[in-house]
Amino acid sequence: MMTVSDLAPTSRTAVRRKPERASYERSTVYEILDAAFVAHVGVTLNEQPFVMPMVYGRDEDRLLLHGSVASRLLRALERGLRVCVTVTIVDGLVLAASHRNHSVNYRSVVILGTARRLRGEEVGTALTRIVEHVVPGRAAEARPANDAERRDVLVLGLDIEEASAKIRSGPPLPSSHDDPADGRWTGELPLGLVPGRPVADAASRDRAVPGSLTPWRRARPIVG
Repeated sequence: MMTVSDLAPTSRTAVRRKPERASYERSTVYEILDAAFVAHVGVTLNEQPFVMPMVYGRDEDRLLLHGSVASRLLRALERGLRVCVTVTIVDGLVLAASHRNHSVNYRSVVILGTARRLRGEEVGTALTRIVEHVVPGRAAEARPANDAERRDVLVLGLDIEEASAKIRSGPPLPSSHDDPADGRWTGELPLGLVPGRPVADAASRDRAVPGSLTPWRRARPIVG
């Protein structure tokens, strides 16, 4: 039964391969978006597909994308070109008895739609949200963008209305071709994003590491 918070699957977002791994709940979609910070943004320009990685943020029911005002891709999106945004988190390697059944545990989101360019004070607010999304607490440690910097950046908002999530977790799937007695190791190798030690630039060598980096964490994987 649909609820107000659910995303209705469409002919474009309905998961057909392994539909039991799909989710159309906003809470699940947002949990994945909030755990990652790099999206792959895909468009078709003059019959040539392009997919570019971008750091993003989220403002409630809207994804925030940004880049240079000279970006050809962002300019195309500003003109109303439809876009496909994908976000993927790899949580582990799935090691099966046969090459065929090796897999990956992951969390992913696909968002389709048309973005809108943000202007005026919305630009500064969006940049703050993007910084805070990537490094929680960092927005208060750094200064907001000034007028010149806001003019140099193109910020887009993409409503999260046509979207779906897909998740794989757990061990390799059993196969009738496998023989447990053959002694092959099978299982999972969990993976995670682990930050290294912060490296100060020349201007900050004598300064304490800011609170936003001690420690820096992302959201935990979904268990299920």
